[in-house]
Amino acid sequence: MTEPFLERSRYYLTNEYPAKLKLALEHLPPAAVWSRQHESSNSIGNLLVHLAGNVGEWIIGGLGGLPVKRHRASEFDRRAGPSGDELLLELNAVVRDADAVLAQITESDLRRAFTIQGRETTGLAAVYHVVEHFSMHTGQVILLAKMHAPGRIQFYDDAGGRAIPRWGGTEGLSKGIR
Repeated sequence: MTEPFLERSRYYLTNEYPAKLKLALEHLPPAAVWSRQHESSNSIGNLLVHLAGNVGEWIIGGLGGLPVKRHRASEFDRRAGPSGDELLLELNAVVRDADAVLAQITESDLRRAFTIQGRETTGLAAVYHVVEHFSMHTGQVILLAKMHAPGRIQFYDDAGGRAIPRWGGTEGLSKGIR
């Protein structure tokens, strides 16, 4: 069961979620990346910086044992920064490094105890957390992007009653995953 779990986790982190983020950001005006609906909400930029921090801390540092410097609160304090394209490049670099760690994970690593962010967890729970966390924030970015570019962001072609990915994500379909 280890191999399918890790394969699917790696697919979401390296393929599906980044592809959807890229498509969502392609239609945004540059100012939308760092805009906030109100002071207590996050911008798309904040969420992308936060995703890079989370993946780095939990996978690269936590499971991989590599040094990671992160100041989580500052990910949300930022009010301006790099463009959406630059943020995606930074996030994708972190995801590539995390994928290299995940490629080496074994079943015993998934069962092993880790302390990440001061929390006791297992390798399995850490991977699961990162994938679900990435999914949640990807959905938030997509929602914000759709608010800034109504009708321009579409991920699936529904012709013929089947949702065919427009972002090249056919791997899941070929394996019966929808």
